[in-house]
Amino acid sequence: MANHRGLITNVDLRSHENNLFHRTREIDRERLIVRRGQPFSITLQCSDSLPPKHHLEVVLHLGKRDEVVIKVQSGHGARDKWWFSHQGAQDEMLLTLHSPADAIIGQYHLAVLVMSLDGRIVDKTEKTQFHLLFNPWCKDDVVYLPDESQLQEYVMNEDGVIFMGTWNSINSIPWNYGQFEDNVMDICLEVLDNSKDALKNSLDDIKQRSDPVYVSRMITAMVNSNGDKGVLMGRWHEPYSGGVAPYRWTGSVPILRQWSRAGAKAVQYGQCWVFAGVACTVLRCLGIPTRLITNFDSAHDVDGNLSVDFLLNERLESFDREGKGDSSWNFHCWVESWMRREDLPRGNDGWQVLDPTPQELSDGEFCCGPCPVTAIKEGNLEVKYDAPFIFAEVNADIVHWIIKPNGQKQKIKSDQGSVGKNISTKSIFGDYRDDVTLHYKYPEGSKKEREVYEKAGRRVTQPTNESAEPAQLQVSIKNARPVFGTDFDVIVEVKNEGVREAHAKMTMLAMAVTYNSLHRGECQRQTTNVTVPPHKVHREVLRLHYDDYGRCVSEHHLIRMKALLETSGEDEPIMAMANIPLSMPEVLVQVPGKAFVWEPVTAYLSFTNPLPVPLKGGVFTVEGAGLLSNTEIQVKGDISPGQKVSVKFAFSPVRTGVRKLLVDFDSDRLKDVRGVATVVVRKKYTTVFTRYH
Repeated sequence: MANHRGLITNVDLRSHENNLFHRTREIDRERLIVRRGQPFSITLQCSDSLPPKHHLEVVLHLGKRDEVVIKVQSGHGARDKWWFSHQGAQDEMLLTLHSPADAIIGQYHLAVLVMSLDGRIVDKTEKTQFHLLFNPWCKDDVVYLPDESQLQEYVMNEDGVIFMGTWNSINSIPWNYGQFEDNVMDICLEVLDNSKDALKNSLDDIKQRSDPVYVSRMITAMVNSNGDKGVLMGRWHEPYSGGVAPYRWTGSVPILRQWSRAGAKAVQYGQCWVFAGVACTVLRCLGIPTRLITNFDSAHDVDGNLSVDFLLNERLESFDREGKGDSSWNFHCWVESWMRREDLPRGNDGWQVLDPTPQELSDGEFCCGPCPVTAIKEGNLEVKYDAPFIFAEVNADIVHWIIKPNGQKQKIKSDQGSVGKNISTKSIFGDYRDDVTLHYKYPEGSKKEREVYEKAGRRVTQPTNESAEPAQLQVSIKNARPVFGTDFDVIVEVKNEGVREAHAKMTMLAMAVTYNSLHRGECQRQTTNVTVPPHKVHREVLRLHYDDYGRCVSEHHLIRMKALLETSGEDEPIMAMANIPLSMPEVLVQVPGKAFVWEPVTAYLSFTNPLPVPLKGGVFTVEGAGLLSNTEIQVKGDISPGQKVSVKFAFSPVRTGVRKLLVDFDSDRLKDVRGVATVVVRKKYTTVFTRYH
């Protein structure tokens, strides 16, 4: 019991100074938020000096029900324990607390006790609250990253760029991570509190929160809602009724806030880049350096045989309409987090793959990673976690089969070099692309690459016999980058390398697909008989009209073109395939004039309808870390073909610094049109004039 005299009258957590030194001021200026392995000081106001032969004790409590109690040692302690020192005059005492670099992260309650010589509590303070995070600036923390420019990007930057599209036509969207926005840190800890492990055994869970391997694995399980109280429900095709379509999100903060407000009820809906964006926010917020990765032509190998098998009928239609079997995604997003792997043999430190998109079970849960990127590159597939699945994502073979009416399988196309291309992340120097493919694999076709494949248990096909006669016919597909809303041509070339005239039946099929290869409908089909003289090229043109593809194209604005050539007398048909991304217009975003914190600023948005049809239900969604929360602006009435629509709105920035204003436009016929503007928010300085006499 505290005595009535009240020796300690006040505790000042010195949040302003501590948070500045611990690089957490962006999160909060009023609450104390510190990083482990780095000291912080608090001040005790006393009514009198400490009586002789009395001493101080500091006790920390962790957990919803104070499950973990830590008695902080006085005087210089061991580096692996909490300890404190104090100094002070009569009525004020400065307490400096030192946390170990492997301390548990989360919300702590601190109490200071004045103890008599015989062990009685003479006085004690009310419990005061502070938060402790991972510390990538601390050499002894396993998430230590020695490069300051990387820390600024992978921990402190709230604005990101996510690369999308196809491997040979890469585009990007801006993303607001917003890890320092109001309440986001609390929600990140709430995400951990709602994991299956935390709900099953809170004490065990809290004790493991010192380990970023454990914490990051929990986050990949909790960002998706499969089998737990996770944040986001995945859905890979329309309708997105009862929720928000994945392409409508422009950042993580509205998703996390909605999940928390709804009492840990899953937010609808996410796809891979949304899952990865939210995971990146949570990991950066907790202090683990993290970056978002896009893998182009990413394989999803369901059965683990390092081969992705596509089964087609004779009309070139997929047997797998539900997307349950093997698949190849135009792009797939995950995150990498930086940490030392003390649970693994040497050579596995550094970037670790974490994939929060629910794809396959891992130890009975929908989570994936952390898996060292170096283990993927070297083919060390026994290393935990989930190395075989991730290895297949960047290395699997693609094989196309035609299933005949009698059930017989016929191989029509096999490709060993197309999976795992242009693996990309945002540069630390700006909004452009860094290619990290060589972190994941040795150069395609190199001797070292073949050694890794063999080590990984993947069959390696030997180079074909040079003297064998080359295939007589070759098929290729050519197209320009068409603009969504226009009519365009696709050219299929058939080259005859042989010495005899060739006769063949050619089927050209244009179909709408999603980015992860779900078929959305046939746009156009054309079958012709072709004759190609020896050493000549024959060209067939397929004209695609907006009227044909506009009604079935998915929100990813992607056409997949297949050309199948069947020659009489030849056993195997020949197939060529190409993905044709349709380029999109942009929203023009302008923020003229200077922006000052807490003062209104006006932004102007404009957009022109490029389609030959009116757009209905137009809506702009705007948000920006430090600028404004997710806000919708409805467009009144229809937008006619070629019509320009302009809106203006005002907002008051809440934090200084270089900020990004992100805009997304959606309507019934045109979705996921983006725009972005950079806003520099300054402090308003008032000039004071002094008169001198």
